[in-house]
Amino acid sequence: MKPQTIYIDINCDVGEGIGNEADLMPLISSCNIACGGHAGSIETILQVAHLAKENRVKVGAHPSYLDKENFGRVSLNISPDILIKDLRTQMESFTSALDKVGIQMHHIKAHGALYNDIAKDIELAKIFLRAISRYKEHIFLYVPYKSAIELEALKQNFNIKYEAFADRNYNNDLSLLSRQLPNAVIEQPEQLCAHLLTMVQDRVVKAEDGSTVEIKADTFCIHGDTPSALQILMYLTKELPQHNIFIKRE
Repeated sequence: MKPQTIYIDINCDVGEGIGNEADLMPLISSCNIACGGHAGSIETILQVAHLAKENRVKVGAHPSYLDKENFGRVSLNISPDILIKDLRTQMESFTSALDKVGIQMHHIKAHGALYNDIAKDIELAKIFLRAISRYKEHIFLYVPYKSAIELEALKQNFNIKYEAFADRNYNNDLSLLSRQLPNAVIEQPEQLCAHLLTMVQDRVVKAEDGSTVEIKADTFCIHGDTPSALQILMYLTKELPQHNIFIKRE
């Protein structure tokens, strides 16, 4: 019997100064554009949004802590009011750029340390949701499975899509392995494909300690700043159909 055809969404973080978006866009189905917090500017948002439009890629905002020095990958202890102001400023820049390009925002996905912090801190998750509340009716929120932001977003009736990371290794509590560790990022296409297939086909992820943990995902991330991102995506485009899995585009 022929295996069931599966369609998946592959998202990629872009607009972060790498400059590889023109190569990546034909190989992905949604993207998360840096909004000026950890990287990016109005100019880069416009440039990447145009590329997304040309390639029929769904477009999302990728807000973060306001911290370009650390690329948004360090947790900041700042007041709720300042964080909300910073996030709303980023979102206003992003939506203004999309209006100029003539496309709709599909989703919002927090970046880096902010993403990890709202996954485990319910109070911070509430602050984040307050910051983006004006977009609630019109977007999906990309969230990790069994996280604080998932629980609070569902409670507040946000539309969510579960996200898993194709290029990152996991701990057994579904947190991501620290980037300080040498095996945090999966850079070899074959290894990444095997990691992804386990999540798609079996709905589990093999954690770093060897345990197998249930996971749910509607979209799978490959970081645009991973040096081998293009090689990974080219490999997946060729290999996934061999398993009757296809990247779903608009």
